[in-house]
Amino acid sequence: MEHSNNNKIETDYGRRKFFKTGFAATGAALLSTSVSAQLLAGQEQKAPITSENPTSSSRMLGGRLKVSNIGLGVQNMTRTYQTTVPLRSEMHKIIRTAFDNGVTFFDAAEAYGPLEVERVLGEAIESFRDKVVVATKFGWNIDQETGQRLPGLNSKPAHIKIVVEGMLKRLRTDRIDLLYQHRVDPEVPIEDVVGAIKDLMAEGKVMHYGLSEPGLQTVRRAHKEHPITAIQNEHSLLYHGSDDDIIHLCEELGIGFVPWSPLGVGFLTGSIDANTRFAQGDIRGIETRFSPENIEKNMALVSLLQKWGKMKNATPAQISLAWLLAQKPFIVPIPGTTQMAHMLENVGANDVKLSKGDWQQFNQEFENINIAGERLPEFILQFSKVEAPIKNKKIKYHPITFKP
Repeated sequence: MEHSNNNKIETDYGRRKFFKTGFAATGAALLSTSVSAQLLAGQEQKAPITSENPTSSSRMLGGRLKVSNIGLGVQNMTRTYQTTVPLRSEMHKIIRTAFDNGVTFFDAAEAYGPLEVERVLGEAIESFRDKVVVATKFGWNIDQETGQRLPGLNSKPAHIKIVVEGMLKRLRTDRIDLLYQHRVDPEVPIEDVVGAIKDLMAEGKVMHYGLSEPGLQTVRRAHKEHPITAIQNEHSLLYHGSDDDIIHLCEELGIGFVPWSPLGVGFLTGSIDANTRFAQGDIRGIETRFSPENIEKNMALVSLLQKWGKMKNATPAQISLAWLLAQKPFIVPIPGTTQMAHMLENVGANDVKLSKGDWQQFNQEFENINIAGERLPEFILQFSKVEAPIKNKKIKYHPITFKP
C-alpha cells in the first residue's frame, strides 16, 4: 500500500540572500526573480496554492513510489553546516510551508542529530502524514538509547529492526515509506539486510527500500532479493561521478535516483566565493574542493550558473536543480535548507525551463570546466561504493536485547 500524493509545487519562490559571517563575506546577491522583486519592493507575495490544488507534477521512484519533483532534505534542521542550532519552530514552519507548496517527499536519517532530526520531521508533518512520503536511513552504529555515535556501521538484521521501531516513534507514524541503508556494511551480506527489510515490509512497517552510496554489485544482489525503489548518492554539477555508473544501472534496473547535496553543499547557489573560509566544525572546511586554492579554480562553475541564470531569469540554485531534473525522469533531488526563502527558491526550480538546445549548449560549456579537489575527506569516502560480503552460512550475529 502506498501513502503518497499527486501534489504539485507552487511556482512562486524567494530570493536567496547572502549575509556576511564571522569567517568571510559571501558572494553578491543572486539575480532576483519576479516574486523576489515584489518582496524587495515591499509588495506582498501571493499566498501559496495548497497541496489540495497543486501546480506542478510528480515523479515515480522505481516505477512504484510517487513523489514531488523536488523533495526536502531535513538533515541540518538540528545543526547547520556552520554548527549553529536552528529554531525548532521555524524548521516546523519550513517543512509545513514546503508541503503547502507541493513538496511531498521528505528525507531524514537516524544519523542526523543523531535521532533528533526524525523527531523534528515527525512533529512537523503529523497533521498531514498520510499525504507525504517519508524517507529515512539506518546503517551507522548509533546507540539507540543515547544517540551516541559508535565506531563503524551496523546493519545486522536484529539491529535494523530495533532501529526501525525507534524511527516509527520519532517520526510519529506507523510505517516508513522509503527506508535506505545509509552505507553498505562490509560485515553483513546484503541478502541478510534485505531479508530483514522484507520482514518489516510483511509487518507493514516499511513500504519501500533503497541504498545509499552502494557498490554496483551490491545493488544487483539486493535488487534480485527484492526490487529496490531508489538509490541515494551525492550528485550535482559540482560532483557528478554517478553519471559514469550508478545512474546507468538505475536506468537498466528501473530504480529511482535521489541526489543528495544537489546544490553542492551550498556552492552551486553562489553563496560561497573565493574568499570564503569555513567555521570550525563545518565539514566543508576539510573538503579539498573548498580549499583556498581550489575554490578559486572552481568558481568557473558558479560563473556559468550565474550567466545562465541571468539568461533564464533564474538563480544559480534553480539552474542547478533544473539540470538534474532534465537529466532523467527518474531523478528526484532533495535539496536541504534551514531558510524559508531558500526552500521556496529551490521549489521554484520546477518552473525553470530550458529547451533541448539550451541544455546542449549549457552542457558543452560545462564540459570545459574541471573541478579541483575531492568531494569528501578520505575517512568518509571509504564508506562509499562498498560491496557487501558474499553470504556465508557460517555468519552469526550477536543478539541485541535493547528495547526502544
